[in-house]
Amino acid sequence: MGREELFNDIRKAIVDGDKPRAQELAREAVRSGVDLNEVIDRGYVPGIQAVGELWEKGEYFLPELITSAECMKVAMDILQPEMAKANIKSRSLGKVVIGTVEGDIHDIGKNLVASMLQANGFEVFDLGADVKLDRFIEKAEAEKADIICLSALLTTTMLNQKRFIEMLRQKNLYGKYKVLVGGAPATRKWADDIGAQGYAENAALAVKAAKAVTAK
Repeated sequence: MGREELFNDIRKAIVDGDKPRAQELAREAVRSGVDLNEVIDRGYVPGIQAVGELWEKGEYFLPELITSAECMKVAMDILQPEMAKANIKSRSLGKVVIGTVEGDIHDIGKNLVASMLQANGFEVFDLGADVKLDRFIEKAEAEKADIICLSALLTTTMLNQKRFIEMLRQKNLYGKYKVLVGGAPATRKWADDIGAQGYAENAALAVKAAKAVTAK
């Protein structure tokens, strides 16, 4: 199989949500000796970007988005260990610390955002749900993160997004990290009011927001 055919087949597997094919093609890429960064950049990432565009157009829905993100994950589970063995560094768009704020155990939306960010080339550190606000800062400092993503599904826990921004100001860290907020009760106005750098109402838009703030 030629390189261009491989890249095209990879993109199709991701768009089709064909997990066995996505895995098979990742193994084929390893066997063929193709540059694995190129495989990701020209095969898997364009595939998941196409899925995001189909979502925005209303042609794909949540199940398709989840399935394609899972295809990316199983492929990366094959490619990344091979890259590590060969001491190949994957190209990263930035480091993201993500979690659901303390008091809130909802994580389905957050998990999808984390998967989509990772699929699109970000290095993601997922802290899970019910995360203490200090923990976000500790992890961001330790990993030299670029972005901190705060999810909240309840109006009561959404206030912790505001408290987090206040905490950054108190610690003289405001502006060091780009803070993105999301979750059912969050809005763009809310993000602006509390001083967050971005907001996204779904996983596909979260990728766009992350790319936008890292480009500034």
